[in-house]
Amino acid sequence: PSIPRNTNRLINEKSPYLLQHAHNPVDWYPWGQEAFDKAKKENKLIFLSVGYSTCHWCHVMEEESFKNKEIGEIMNKNFVCIKVDREERPDVDKVYMTFVQATSGGGGWPMSVWLTPDLKPFVGGTYFPPEDGVHRVGFRTVLLRIAEQWKESKDALLESSQKILEALLHRSEIRVRGQESPPPSKEVMATCFQQLSNSYDEDYGGFSKSPKFPTPVNLNFLFTYWAVHRTTPEGARALQMALHTLKMMAHGGIHDHIGQGFHRYSTDKHWHVPHFEKMLYDQGQLAATYSRAFQISGDEFFADVAQDILLYVSRDLRDQVGGFYSAEDADSYPTTASREKREGAFCVWAAEEIRALLPHPVEGATEGTTLGDVFMYHYGVKETGNVSPMQDPHQELKGKNVLIVRCSLELTAARFGLELGQLGALLWEGRRRLSAVRAQRPRPHLDTKMLAAWNGLMISGFAQAGAALAEQKYVSLAAQAAAFLQRHLFDPTSGRLLRSCYRGKDNMVEQSAVPIQGFLEDYVFVIQALFDLYEASLEQGWLEWALQLQHMQDKLFWDPKGFAYFSSEAGDPSLLLRLKDDQDGAEPTANSVTVTNLLRAACYSGHTEWVEKAGQILAAFSERLQKIPITLPEMARATAVFHHTLKQVVICGDPQGEDTKEMLRCVHSVFSPNKVLMLADGDSAGFLYRQLPFLASLERKDGKATAYLCSNFACSLPITSPQELRGMLCP
Repeated sequence: PSIPRNTNRLINEKSPYLLQHAHNPVDWYPWGQEAFDKAKKENKLIFLSVGYSTCHWCHVMEEESFKNKEIGEIMNKNFVCIKVDREERPDVDKVYMTFVQATSGGGGWPMSVWLTPDLKPFVGGTYFPPEDGVHRVGFRTVLLRIAEQWKESKDALLESSQKILEALLHRSEIRVRGQESPPPSKEVMATCFQQLSNSYDEDYGGFSKSPKFPTPVNLNFLFTYWAVHRTTPEGARALQMALHTLKMMAHGGIHDHIGQGFHRYSTDKHWHVPHFEKMLYDQGQLAATYSRAFQISGDEFFADVAQDILLYVSRDLRDQVGGFYSAEDADSYPTTASREKREGAFCVWAAEEIRALLPHPVEGATEGTTLGDVFMYHYGVKETGNVSPMQDPHQELKGKNVLIVRCSLELTAARFGLELGQLGALLWEGRRRLSAVRAQRPRPHLDTKMLAAWNGLMISGFAQAGAALAEQKYVSLAAQAAAFLQRHLFDPTSGRLLRSCYRGKDNMVEQSAVPIQGFLEDYVFVIQALFDLYEASLEQGWLEWALQLQHMQDKLFWDPKGFAYFSSEAGDPSLLLRLKDDQDGAEPTANSVTVTNLLRAACYSGHTEWVEKAGQILAAFSERLQKIPITLPEMARATAVFHHTLKQVVICGDPQGEDTKEMLRCVHSVFSPNKVLMLADGDSAGFLYRQLPFLASLERKDGKATAYLCSNFACSLPITSPQELRGMLCP
C-alpha cells in the first residue's frame, strides 16, 4: 500500500471505523471536548458524520467525498468535523437520528448532521452524492450553502435550533401518564398477532415485501403466542408463520450456504440477494431462535441451522480469549490482484467456476451427470448468473450466482435418480470444495471491536442452543465469553460495565484511553445472557453477577418520575436528550428485554420490587402496546410473561447424578416461555439458598432427584418422573 498523504486525529482511536478515516484529507476529530472547545472558540459550526465499519453507503460517501481533497478543504475551512462510530456511541447516534427522522421523514447511515457550536442540530440527512445531480443536491453545494447561512443569518439559525430541540424533547418523551397500570396482556397479544398476520408473506415468509430483515423479535413473539394458545387455530397459525419464515430464510441466499451464518438482510422478498455484511447481533439472536424452533417442532433441520450459525461465529468472529467481534463487511476484493472492492465478492460464484470445481461423474445418476450438474440444479445456479439487474444497481453481481436452495432434497434426488442419503453426501462434498476455494479469496474487512451488548446476545445464543440441543461445548463457549466480559468489560471497583474493547497489537485485548461506560443495552443484554448461562450451566456465580448488575442498572438508568429506563445515564453535558427507545427492530430494545429480566431476577432473589418495576415499564409504554404492538413485539411478548407469572422449576438433586441430569434434560427439551429453572443442590450456604429461604423446605423424595413447580414461592407436590414433569411444563 502507498504511504498515506494525510493523517488526522482519528489515528489515535481504537474503533476500526474511525481508523478507516484516519488518512482522509478531512481534519476529523473524535466526539469529545477538544472538538467542542474548538467549535466554540472559533465560532464554527460542527459537521457530524456517523456510521459504522460494515456500512456500504458509508464506504461510498468516504470514497466520493471524504477522500476528495477539494471537498476536504471546504470542510476544514468552514466546520469542525467530527466522526462517530454508532456502535461505540449509540447514545450520540440516537439523539441526532431522532432529529434526522423527525425533520426528513427518513433516516439511516451514513448520517450527516450540522450542529451549532453548542451541539444543537439544525440540518441533517444521510448519504449525499459529491456533486449536484438531477434529483439531489450534492455534498459540496450543501456544505457551501450552510457555511453561507451561518455567516449571513447566525441568530436565526441559533433560534431555530433551540425550537427544534424543544420540539424533539416533547416528541421523544415516553412516560406514565397518571395512575396507569400495565395494559391487558390478552388484548396486546391479540393485536400484535393480528398485525403480524396481516403483514405476513404467505409464500416466502417474513413480514414485509422487501427489503426483508430476519427480525427474530417477531418470531419469538409468535412462539410465545403459540405457547399460550396451543389449542386454537390462531396458535397453530402463529407457529406455522414462524417456522415457515425460518425455513425460507435458511434456504435463501441470506443464509451463507458455504461459509455459514446469516447476512444482514435480503434486498428482495425471496430472501435471495442479501446485503452481504454479517452482524454479531443477528447470529446471536438467530441461534437462539432456531434452537427454540427445534425445541418446539423436534425437526432436526432447525437444530442443524443453529449449529451452522455457531460454527461460523466460533470460527470467524471469536477472539482467542473468548470474546466475539462485531461484524464482517459486505465488500471485498474479488481477487488478490483487484484494485477495487465489490459487494458480495467473497460469497458469489460464476457457473463456470462451479463446473470446473465439480467435474466428477456421479455414480448411479442419469448418464453423464456431474457433481456440478446436481449442485447447480439444487442451488439455483444459472449460466448467466441468477441475480436480477433490479437487485444489482451497481452491476457488481453481473454474471454471478448467489446460492439459494431452489428444490427440496426429494425433488433434486428424483430429478437425477439418486437416493436421498447419497444426495446429501454429494451436496456436502460440493460445499466442502467450494469452501476450500473460497478460503483462497481475499477476506472482507473484520470489525474486531468487542461490544458488551452484542457479546451478551451471542452468549445467550450459545447458552440456549447448548441447553436445547444438549451440546455441552456451546455452554462452555458461552461461559468463556462471560468470563471474558468479566475480565475486559467490567470494572469491579465501580461495579460498572464498559461498552467496548478492541483487538490490538499482537492480538492483545486493548481498551481506549478513556473507556466508554456501558449503556442501558449493555446491562440488559448481559444480564439476560447471565440468566441464560445459569440455566444452561447451573453455575451460581453467573446468577450472583446478574443480580449485582441489575441493581447497578436501576441506579444508573431508572426514571423514577416517568418510569422505564433511559438508554444512557445522566450527567453527560454533551448529550442533549436522555431518550428511551421505543422500537424492537433488528435488535430488541432494552426496555423490552428488561421486563423479562426483572421478572427472572425477582424469581432468583425474592425481591418483589423488581416485579413492580416490570409492570411500571409496561405502563409507560401502554399506549404504544395497545395501538401498534407490532413495533414492540418483544415487549408485547413480555406482557404475557408478566401476566401468566413465571413458574420456578426447582430440581432438587445432586448435580452429578444421572437422575438429576435426566430431569434437567427434560426441562431443557421443552419450550416454556414462562419458566425459570433452578437447581437446589442442598448446599444451604450457597448463593441461591441465601436468597430464597423456601428452598430449604424442598427435599428429594425417596432420595431421588425431585422437581417442584413453584409460583409466588408456593410449590406443587414433588415430581420424580421426567414424563410427569414434561406434562406439567406443557399444559
